[in-house]
Order: sequence, then C-alpha cells, then structure tokens
Amino acid sequence: MSNIEADYNEIVTAEITGRFLKETNIEIINELAGDHRPEHVLFDFDGTLSLVREGWPEVMIPMMVEILQETGTPENADQLHTTVEKFVMELNGKQTIYQMIRLAEEIQLRGGTSKEPLFYKQLYHERLMNRIEQRREGLRSGKTDPEGMLVPYSFDILRNLRDRGVQMYIASGTDEPYVKEEAKLLGLTEFFGDNIYGAVDDFKSFSKAQVIERILETNKVDGDKLLGFGDGYVEIQNIKERKGIAVAVASDESGRSGNPDLWKRKRLIGVGADIVIPDYRMHESLLELIWNSN
Repeated sequence: MSNIEADYNEIVTAEITGRFLKETNIEIINELAGDHRPEHVLFDFDGTLSLVREGWPEVMIPMMVEILQETGTPENADQLHTTVEKFVMELNGKQTIYQMIRLAEEIQLRGGTSKEPLFYKQLYHERLMNRIEQRREGLRSGKTDPEGMLVPYSFDILRNLRDRGVQMYIASGTDEPYVKEEAKLLGLTEFFGDNIYGAVDDFKSFSKAQVIERILETNKVDGDKLLGFGDGYVEIQNIKERKGIAVAVASDESGRSGNPDLWKRKRLIGVGADIVIPDYRMHESLLELIWNSN
C-alpha cells in the first residue's frame, strides 16, 4: 500500500447535527450497529492527547510568511498570512513535512528558489522548541502537572481502556523521537509501551494508514475491532476506510473549556467521524455506548 498520506476527502457535505447522548456532550453522528467490542485503540497525539505543542500555528504561519516575503512578492504580510493559514490548516493532520512541501511550492510560484522541505521542517522545529521548552522543562522538573498539558480526562479514558483489556497505540504526524519523549514526560508510556509511532525524515516510509494496516495484519483482526481517536482528518479518514469506529476529538486546545472546537468538529464530521467529543470527561458513557451498541 502507498504511504503517501491522502488529501482531505469530504464525504459528508451537509450541515449535520447529531444526536446527543442523554446528559452528555457526546454527539453521535452515525448510530453504531453490531457487536463491536474493540480490541485495538489508536490515538493521534498532538491535540488528541498532548497539549504540549498547543499554539504551533502561531510559530509555523509567521515563519512561512517571513520566508515568502523574501521572494519579493507584492503581497503584503496580511495577504500572505491568509494564504498560508489556509493551506497550513488544510494540511493539519498530515505529517509536518507536507506543510513544508507546500511552502516550497509557494516559494517557487513567486519566483523564488526554495530549499529542500526538510530544511524548513527543521527550522520550524527549532522555533517551536523555543516556544514550548518551558512547558517541557516544567514536565521534566515535576513543576508542571501532566494533567494540565493533556486534553482533559486523558488519563481517565486511558485507564478505562486498559481495564477493558485493549491494546493501545499512538500514531502521530510529529517526528517520532519527539512523540516518544513527550509521551514519557506526560506519563503516557505506561499505557502504550512501544506502540508509539511518529513521522520520520523519509516521510514516504511512514503513514498512519500503514500503522493501522500493521495492527490489523499482525493481530489478524478485521477493521471493526479498531477504535480510533483523533483531532485531525487523516486518522479519522484512515480508520473509517478500514470500517473501524472513529471518534473525533474536537478539542479546545488553548481553553480546555469542555466545548468543541467548531472548525475541528465540522472538518472531522466531513470525513466520516461516527462520534464527536470535546474531551474525555464523559469517557465512561462514551465507552459504554461503544462497547454495548448492538
């Protein structure tokens, strides 16, 4: 199978409001049918569990605007910001390198000579690390409670899932060494063990779809035994392609308000999400719904 991550493919175009499970914030878009009993559970990382990188667009977008201004384009900073923001967010969920490939294309469109996309990815990571180093150091030193750097109630749903005997995995578009390091700082490694996967410099050798395929083939199970959580379209799209249950985590990363991010909600419903939640505070009701639907 190809490891080139697919573009956003909207399959639900109408404005949809699902059914809310009684006395919860759990929005059911597609009624679940059949005896699912998931055995394998896949999580995206940033925005789905970790909030360490919250605010990353405020690093990536200005960097790209700055680089595009160097081409001598007649567009002003506001015009470039609008252009960059659109493609950065459209590509959100893919590996970071895809946003940098697009940046290189935009440079060339304006008559500039671009460097390799990997150069821009490394530059972005340097700037992002400067922004989030205080958060990471707080976790290292114990001064920061990991709970404050996670989507609310992440530990609770992970404990609940562990008690149900499922195998859990992380598949992230962020580079694998950073994902593993930050998962450890957040206290998540005990739930996932070695099942933590992320992007690599040879981006064509990794995809979330590949991780899903490996899970199903290695364990000789069908896709209906897979449950996935994500705040990006790629994992939701991949899970639905294999007939798994896809839970859209429309997380409010900056406010942790318990209200869904409406842009994420609409985008994830568009690729077929079955259920939408803003965080995991209703995890008991959510998992009861999934396990007992038949």
